[in-house]
Amino acid sequence: MGAACALPAAAEPLGSGIEPQYFDTSVRIQDDLYRAVNGKWLDTVEIPKDQAWWGTFTILHEKTQNDLHSLIEGIPATAEVTGSKKRVHDLYASFMDEAHVEQLAGAPLAQELAQIDAIGTRAEVIRAFALEDALAIDTPLGVSVHLDNRDATRYIVDIEQGGLGLPDRDYYLDAKDARFADVRKRYVSYIGQILGLAGAPDAERAAPRIMAFETAVARISWDRVKLRDPIKAYNKYPLEKLPRLAPGLPWSELAKGAGYEGKVDYLIIGQPTYVAALQKLVQKTPLADLKAYLKLRLVNQFAPYLSKSFVDAHFAFNGTVLNGVPAQRDRWKRAIRLVDSSIGDDLGQAYVAQYFPPERKARMEALVGNLIAAFSSSIDTLDWMGTDTKAQAHTKLGKLMVKIGYPKKPVDYTALEVRPDDLLGNVLRARRFEFQRQINKLGKPVDRDEWGMTAQTINAYFNPELNEIVFPAAILQPPFFDAEADDAVNYGAIGAIIGHEISHGFDDQGSQYDGDGNLRDWWTPADHAAFIAKTKRLIAQYDAFSPLPGYHVNGALTLGENIADNSGLAIAYKAYLASLGGVPAPVMDGLTGEQRFYYGWARAWRSKSRDPALIAQIKSDPHSPDPDRADGSVRNQPGFYQAFGVKPGDKLYLAPDARVLMW
Repeated sequence: MGAACALPAAAEPLGSGIEPQYFDTSVRIQDDLYRAVNGKWLDTVEIPKDQAWWGTFTILHEKTQNDLHSLIEGIPATAEVTGSKKRVHDLYASFMDEAHVEQLAGAPLAQELAQIDAIGTRAEVIRAFALEDALAIDTPLGVSVHLDNRDATRYIVDIEQGGLGLPDRDYYLDAKDARFADVRKRYVSYIGQILGLAGAPDAERAAPRIMAFETAVARISWDRVKLRDPIKAYNKYPLEKLPRLAPGLPWSELAKGAGYEGKVDYLIIGQPTYVAALQKLVQKTPLADLKAYLKLRLVNQFAPYLSKSFVDAHFAFNGTVLNGVPAQRDRWKRAIRLVDSSIGDDLGQAYVAQYFPPERKARMEALVGNLIAAFSSSIDTLDWMGTDTKAQAHTKLGKLMVKIGYPKKPVDYTALEVRPDDLLGNVLRARRFEFQRQINKLGKPVDRDEWGMTAQTINAYFNPELNEIVFPAAILQPPFFDAEADDAVNYGAIGAIIGHEISHGFDDQGSQYDGDGNLRDWWTPADHAAFIAKTKRLIAQYDAFSPLPGYHVNGALTLGENIADNSGLAIAYKAYLASLGGVPAPVMDGLTGEQRFYYGWARAWRSKSRDPALIAQIKSDPHSPDPDRADGSVRNQPGFYQAFGVKPGDKLYLAPDARVLMW
């Protein structure tokens, strides 16, 4: 099973780490692990009025927000405070000065709106798409800097579809779902309302025309399953060949607006058929409608930073209608969200210094090492993969880069102007700063030390182009990582999350990249066919899940995450057993170590959600809903059957030949 070691011991005796007060003892583990572990919590805990979801991730997020709040409130407003602390203080202060923001009303957007009013041609509309991209506004032509998927040693510009105000194309195109019909009606009303607040003439008359344009964009957009295919999404176009794809599209205007003119000699077009169809759509859409659409995207994006009438209108639709959330979050929480998204590494340095002790990182490093060793040994035991492909898999795993806690080189925001009396100006400058920071990468060596998340983020990720797994400091807290708990629950929670991220390198998408981050087929045809056959069976398993009546999990959309969940859990279990060194785990709270492992897994996905938010997730999120992640994975785990004696007739039982384990 490979070398493994116990985690560095805590100073005090370790507890079990489980929470029996939330068990539902009326439910058999063998029928519903998720409910048995979390049932009383699910029955008694209410979702806070300002939340769409409530569970382990959001609870930990709230704790971290309180930690960040204490840090920010502790920064004195004195002349001696400079650098990162001053930026954090001033940006937070600009959001919290509600009276000043209210006095300005919608005036801070006047210049941006005037620029849209001045547009006189469709070529200028395309340039405006790029200018709005620089403000992190989702437009029909999304411009971003990315590693070249087939040459991960260089940065390149990607062009991707986008520009929809609703969560997914189905919200526009599904004529049978009454919920979506109601959302469409409310969206048109919201468009008229928010544009009216911004002073747009004939806002209510423009609203249905904007909706018609977005519906047309949805119609030509690729669906989310097709978007997951990295081969189909990689379309290299030398600049001189772009007019063949879309002769009516002013590519030079897009380049000027985005700032990449003269810095690249080719683009990666994510969805060529979409781009070709979009140019025709832009040509036939009245210029006035395109300008109204641009205003909508602008005002919708920045309404949260304007006066109360804008904030309330924006939340009533985006918060309540789309996600079912009845109440706006406290202003200080929204202020922290802005600081986090704008100058996150400034805030992260203070967070790490206060809340991330070195011993936590050391314990995490031991966990990751054990998981990688378990994954390596698992490759050797696969009965569906041949020797040549196994060798390639080992090579890729051996090149995996691990990042824990915080970046070595935080982003330097010295050049960013932050003023305590200019909220929207701060937001605009911060977004342009970040977009320019990305553009400035073009032509330069790849920075392998860069992070895609801040240290205070409750999440983790795998990046296929860098072949790296990243675990921010903030997720390394209970219940995911409990320094005072026995290894079993930690392996079941953060261990499975580590395994999840490692497994992403070998899921249906990640497996198409080699150890250097290049999109390259390193599989034999026979092994590839065996892999595809397994994925089809896993898709069918998750297709059968229905979190809400009338709404089924999309097994193809969630395939990558489902592979990572199942494989990550299996690898974590192997790593846990190996860490015991052949010595049985102690029985704690009447549970064996193997049983506590799965309890830790089920607790990690404890959550409740509002129906509108859950529907949006089912339609647009590549992750399965949490109960299906918990129970859907254990049905495929031999260790789960052994730990709890699962037998035919139990609801979580699958016959051995129906179980799917990829890695």
